[in-house]
Amino acid sequence: MEALEIFLSINFWAAALRIASPLIFGVLGALICERAGVLNLGIEGIFVAGAMAGWMAVWLGAGLWGGVAVAAFAGAFFGLVHAILTIPLGLSQHVSGLGVTMLATSASYFTYRTALPDVSSPPRIVPFQPLDIPFLSDLPFVGPVLFQQTAMTWLAIILVGVVWWVLNRTPLGLAIRAVGDNPDAVDAQGLSVYGLRIGAVVVGSSLMALGGAFLTMSAFDAFFFGMINGRGWIAIALVIFASWRPGKALLGALLFGAFDAFQVRLQTQVGAFVPSQIFLMAPYILSIIALVLLARGADYPRALLKPWFKGQR
Repeated sequence: MEALEIFLSINFWAAALRIASPLIFGVLGALICERAGVLNLGIEGIFVAGAMAGWMAVWLGAGLWGGVAVAAFAGAFFGLVHAILTIPLGLSQHVSGLGVTMLATSASYFTYRTALPDVSSPPRIVPFQPLDIPFLSDLPFVGPVLFQQTAMTWLAIILVGVVWWVLNRTPLGLAIRAVGDNPDAVDAQGLSVYGLRIGAVVVGSSLMALGGAFLTMSAFDAFFFGMINGRGWIAIALVIFASWRPGKALLGALLFGAFDAFQVRLQTQVGAFVPSQIFLMAPYILSIIALVLLARGADYPRALLKPWFKGQR
């Protein structure tokens, strides 16, 4: 019964949303890329680059929102590298993405070590603080869960609605979805397949980087090696779980956040009898099970992973 009582805890659901926030950024970014027909496996490295760039910008005095902008720019840069390699040059999206992950991760660690060669522990910054919205924060249950999160969590939630609206209610979104399904038809309409795909990958990569920035500027107050801990790969899996839909992407991120928050609390109750590694594996195992059960028959973009060259059929 004590384990079931966890689900009735306000702190549990607040933690689940907090854990889900960086995943929401990552899933939205990957979803935009894949809707345009490009798989971006550089997401793990882009998370690292966003975390390091945003934190260092704040540490150097850029301010919190300045750090967010710097992180987004870093993500856009590595997204542009991936886009150029895979779209006009037509190289393997798998190989390019993994290469970007290694490049972004190594460049981030190198920059950190170069800037702070003699530092044994990372310098601390003042991160985003939980918002305290009058009246709303005092609402039973909903107040502590929703209205005492940081501004970046709210940014992630708002972006879900923005991405949904752009993809489903605007000509630009229609063009992005079309270029991921039938680029020849888009080209026949006089639109630039290369331009749409490159733009989607750059914007998507910017959002991915914000997931990393959330960790150093909202969840924690410093950058340290290994802090991403596979969140980028989880985001890639959650895109499939979401069937490339922003609303389901939010649900998938919250589901993983709940799994992770649950294992932490369950570990404190029965950790003496069960190896801790079992609890650490649990969110990933449950996510795989959910992916297998709920993502069967997903309507994936038809041109995903398929290179396109103008004039070729």
